[in-house]
Amino acid sequence: MQFEMYIPTRLLFGCGTLGRLHEQPLPGRKALIVISNGKSTRANGYLARTEAELHRAGAQTAVFDGVAPNPTVANVEAGARAARESGCDFLVALGGGSVMDCTKGIAVRATHDGALWDYVTVGSGLGKPLERAPLPIVAVTTTAGTGSEVDNAGVITKEDTFEKAFIANTALFPALAIVDPELMTTVPPAFTAYQGFDALFHSIEGYIAKGANPMSDMHALCAVEHIARYLPRAVQNGADTEARAHVALGNTLSGFVMGLTLLTSEHAMEHAISAYHPSLPHGAGLIMISLAYYRYFVERHGCDARFVRLAQALGKADAARPEDFLTALADLQKACGVDALRMSDYGVRPEECGTFARNAREVMGVMFTSDRVAMSEAECGAIFRESYR
Repeated sequence: MQFEMYIPTRLLFGCGTLGRLHEQPLPGRKALIVISNGKSTRANGYLARTEAELHRAGAQTAVFDGVAPNPTVANVEAGARAARESGCDFLVALGGGSVMDCTKGIAVRATHDGALWDYVTVGSGLGKPLERAPLPIVAVTTTAGTGSEVDNAGVITKEDTFEKAFIANTALFPALAIVDPELMTTVPPAFTAYQGFDALFHSIEGYIAKGANPMSDMHALCAVEHIARYLPRAVQNGADTEARAHVALGNTLSGFVMGLTLLTSEHAMEHAISAYHPSLPHGAGLIMISLAYYRYFVERHGCDARFVRLAQALGKADAARPEDFLTALADLQKACGVDALRMSDYGVRPEECGTFARNAREVMGVMFTSDRVAMSEAECGAIFRESYR
């Protein structure tokens, strides 16, 4: 019955809320709008609309469009240079989780010398404290997958060492977040599913974590229920704004969960795969390892009652055994058309499984401390091998 909660982000949620951006107090006078290196943000009109809202509020703008799907240290450094050279005093993260995560790295490097990894506390990071405030952030999310709009961490890949790790600090909570489900209607079906499962696993991991508490449990179960019920609809019909809104709510609630407890090792394990294979979407990687991963804990009776409750939240009302969770999860993956994903389609080779296991524990070992059943490196490798196809 103990928890600590600090989520200072002002949140505007609901269809049409991007149109209220100009009404909000902004944390600066000139914004660097950070977007992906793809075409969708411009093509769908989201950039133009965001620029118009900021201009209407009296802010000047510049644009940085150099964020990769799995953002890298190089992306962060380029964005920080753009912020400094254009004289921007706040950042607007316009996009999905990759953009929001990268923006947090940019916020740090724009006001700090050295290298980003100087301020990373895991892996080979030096763990230096922040000496001054990062640039403040406004997050306008166009996907429902990471909850990064309401958390204080960003995941970045250091390509030369194959480390996919996080930079985190309470100063990195966005000052303002806008979650407008209308901006999510253009996400293709497959990526809608990948992102939805990423959000789902944030809450599932948070619910079975050692540090789960009444507040995280409340948010996690509500998130699982909303995502499980509405994600298949959002996948089948992207224009279904009701389904999009419920999945977006589940995503934001999952962001709250991450601020209330440490996630378990599933995310550490997927980070290892996509650190070596950056073309693999994070959510897809999570789906690929999920059944073998959770079977490990179910078979060892890590938290039987919690798995039963999760099965019920996933829609299996008559769930009575922890194994029912695995059935419910497999059914949801089938309903979303992601039950046949293959690591081999992304260039992953079976002989890499041992490398992934070592990387996961060396870079993100802190997340293994959240598991209710200790997992050895050999057992971690076995889960990768069982998941491989």
